[in-house]
Amino acid sequence: MAQLPQGQPLGLMQNQWASQLNPVIANQLVNGNPLTGILLSNGTTTVNHLLGRLPQGFIQTNKNGLGDYYFKNINTLTVQIVANAAITIDLWVF
Repeated sequence: MAQLPQGQPLGLMQNQWASQLNPVIANQLVNGNPLTGILLSNGTTTVNHLLGRLPQGFIQTNKNGLGDYYFKNINTLTVQIVANAAITIDLWVF
């Protein structure tokens, strides 16, 4: 892991910091949204993913229940989640 510069003129440090931090800040995974307590029932549930753009992916962070689910009809505002049982999930959407 790269070390941030120290003990140099401020302008030089700022340029070096920007070159190291900007890729991290621009990463869509870092700029995701947590969606917690999504209640799914047997069938289709529409959820606003809060990104305002087409999601790049979803990471399940919690699941309470024995059912399975999948995503369909993903657009810039919402995602439809189809489940085969009543479950509650938490997602990180990015």
